[in-house]
Amino acid sequence: MKKVAALAAQMLTCAVCIVIGWIVKDNWPAPKSAGNPMAALAGMAQTVATARAEVRPYNKPETFVAHAEPVQEVDLLPQVDGYITDIRFKEGDKVNAGDLLYVLDDERYKAVVNQRLADLEAAKANEENAKKYFNRLENIVKTNPSAVPESEKDKAEAQYKSAAATVLQAEANLEVAKYDLKKTKVYAPISGQIGKTAAHIGDYVAPSKGTLARIVQIDPMRITFPMTDRAYIAWRDSQRKGVEARHRLRLILADGSEYDHQGQWAFDDNTMSRDTATIQMRLSFPNPDRMLIPNSYVSLLADYQQPPEFPSVPQTAIFDAAGGNVAVWVVKDDSTVEMRIVKTRDSYKGWCPILEGLAAGEKVVISGVAKLQAGMKVVETAPTPNEDIDPDFKPSVAED
Repeated sequence: MKKVAALAAQMLTCAVCIVIGWIVKDNWPAPKSAGNPMAALAGMAQTVATARAEVRPYNKPETFVAHAEPVQEVDLLPQVDGYITDIRFKEGDKVNAGDLLYVLDDERYKAVVNQRLADLEAAKANEENAKKYFNRLENIVKTNPSAVPESEKDKAEAQYKSAAATVLQAEANLEVAKYDLKKTKVYAPISGQIGKTAAHIGDYVAPSKGTLARIVQIDPMRITFPMTDRAYIAWRDSQRKGVEARHRLRLILADGSEYDHQGQWAFDDNTMSRDTATIQMRLSFPNPDRMLIPNSYVSLLADYQQPPEFPSVPQTAIFDAAGGNVAVWVVKDDSTVEMRIVKTRDSYKGWCPILEGLAAGEKVVISGVAKLQAGMKVVETAPTPNEDIDPDFKPSVAED
């Protein structure tokens, strides 16, 4: 019975406390902001890191996968047949236009030249005799028109013309023989790097037997890359406005290093690919050290010599807003915040350029963004130093 009585007393005490609580709640004065939750939030100060919008250059490069190709490449073919008697280069050498590369046995071609010279001299002698005979008949006709039959005169004229034609033919044959003799020596038609030779001293070569070697021009080197139809229209528009001349064209090599030289636009193709909706663009890069290898792939970076400047904020200040917009929290003079819709470009190196909606010098929240509401008071603190905000930042190294 004692246990039951104690339990009943505890239950009575709890009931009394509940009743007293209801009475106090109904009579206690309500706070002024009880009906306005936003006002309650405004009275709560949130600690945030802030930074001012700075005017900074924006030079985010467009990146393309590009292909290195030679401006010229030539297959050396023998134009006459014969045995190779000398090779004047080493495989892989850099050769200059006009360098002697192969020498073929020329004895047969020299003999042909001498034969054609003899044929020409005989033809000239025959022409001279025919000319003299024709002139003699003409002189006779001038003094006595009936002394020479007309048929004899026509025959002499025909023989003279035939002899003159034989001289022309002999001269042409001599030129062909000299040309063949000249072609027993194979010269480099362009400057570049010569590859592996397909023939060696003592080999018999002929035009039908294929290529002797290939020369590839290595300086300058052509860089090609595909550009989409939309990007091409934008590029043409910038070229029309004179912006193209301010472009900077750089390469990243296969090992990740930046190429030492900048390129220049050479030309763009004259048709668009139906399959990919891209057009091939071609640039020219100096290649004195042969760092660009034909048929290799590189990354092309295209930006500006003098980049445009925009009011910019750290990337962490940007957040997604309703309607597919982006926004920032702006700290006003009374230490409250307001959400501001802005237009931006892609962030680069931790900073985001603002095209519309924010002026240079305005203060934005860069840390603690997720906890903010419009009208909320904030307590500002300096941001933690990092390489995005400060380009000269160097992390401290902990001592052992």
